[in-house]
Amino acid sequence: MSARSASQRIVTGPLASTLARFGVPLALGMALQTTFNLVDAYLISRLDAEIAGPSLGAIGICDQIAAVGSIVSYGISTATAALVAQYEGRGDREAARHVAWQSMIMVCLWSALFGVLGLGAAGFIMRDLVGAKGQVAELGTEYLRVILGGSFSIFFLLQVTTIQRALGSSKTPVAMLLLSNVLNLVLAVLLVYGPGEAPPIFSWGPPIAEALHLPRMRLLGAAWATIIARTVTLCPLLYLVIRRFGLFRGGARGAPDRKIVREIFTIAWPSSTQLVLRILAMLVVHALVARTFTTQSDQSATTALGIVFRLETMALFVGLGWGSAAQTFVGQNLGARQEQRAAQSGWLAAFYNVAAMAILVLLYRRFGEPIVRFFDEDARVVTVALGYLNVVAPSYVALGLGIVLGSAMTGAGATRATMLIDLAVICAFQLPLALAATAFGRASEMRLWLVVAATNCLSAAVYAVSYRKGTFLQRAFTA
Repeated sequence: MSARSASQRIVTGPLASTLARFGVPLALGMALQTTFNLVDAYLISRLDAEIAGPSLGAIGICDQIAAVGSIVSYGISTATAALVAQYEGRGDREAARHVAWQSMIMVCLWSALFGVLGLGAAGFIMRDLVGAKGQVAELGTEYLRVILGGSFSIFFLLQVTTIQRALGSSKTPVAMLLLSNVLNLVLAVLLVYGPGEAPPIFSWGPPIAEALHLPRMRLLGAAWATIIARTVTLCPLLYLVIRRFGLFRGGARGAPDRKIVREIFTIAWPSSTQLVLRILAMLVVHALVARTFTTQSDQSATTALGIVFRLETMALFVGLGWGSAAQTFVGQNLGARQEQRAAQSGWLAAFYNVAAMAILVLLYRRFGEPIVRFFDEDARVVTVALGYLNVVAPSYVALGLGIVLGSAMTGAGATRATMLIDLAVICAFQLPLALAATAFGRASEMRLWLVVAATNCLSAAVYAVSYRKGTFLQRAFTA
């Protein structure tokens, strides 16, 4: 199917079925993104007990820190997608190509800046900002240097797949991400275990690692496997984008265009700030737990959060997948001057994601304990993790509603509105209450979990009211 016919279906096809066919692969694709982390967590959990627990705690913190850079890059990607989708909806392919190239220049610069920051400040971030202790801090610093230094791989991967989605292609990126996960698993087995002992299911790994003279890198091997797998996947995706959509060819390339860069930045920074606020809020929870409920010899609470935050990231990324579908449909239909269809797209995508979140919540409530024990059998880790899931997991339904409606508003260019909503909810509600839960009276993990759940519900309510008013549609940008 041509890119033109795909875009035509978005603005003229039956809305419910067209959105479902478009959104399901995106949600699955975003879920696949999180499996990089789940694969790493599984492999690391099978290391020796004295290293497995601290390693799980370390990657739980590091992944959230790395997510800050990815979210900023994703803001550039969503801004690019909003502009490309609207230009595509108007039939202006050359303008869409020009925006796509200028956005790649911006991602390149951000990759360089974030990579240098990670290489130089990993120890300060882990120990001084987050407050990690003992082996968690030591292992996390090494892991963070690699994962941030190679962050260009995820930045460009997000950018290329988001541009493909904005132009009406959602299945190819999913297929490539699936291949990337297989490659990540193979590389992680080889680099985490090396020629040493490995679980029986991965007994094929050590002989290969020995033949290739690969060392047993443990947690650090997981970081290198992720970077390599993402980079290898990026190459064919770039080729497909160039071949199918004619992007990034000689005629479409050029020096930085200040007008376009400024336009992308104007849309991107509120969107990036909005999602960075969400990640920083999670980091604050992690920091409060590390400082209040752990010691130099007992980091089990941090390990528990490292596990449950991976499960929460699955909910977040599935929501971002449906949000991306909403953003594309809203953007292209506004570009085609179909305001009512644009608004309906947001509500319908939100409904689909609420259904997906409800299923995920049921799975976590039913199988939460075996899932946590799959990664760590320690009684204290299991208790903390299940306490979090029992309180917070039901609020993922609200989290999903808010994410999709916010993304739909972003597709209309209302990124400042979404930023202000998250800024108000997190800074005026979640952070003060989270600090109070650990600073006043007897510090309580349960009170902290209740704050997280209440924040998800409040955010969903505010987004639903704002979206229902619909004023952002009248102010949609006309670039």
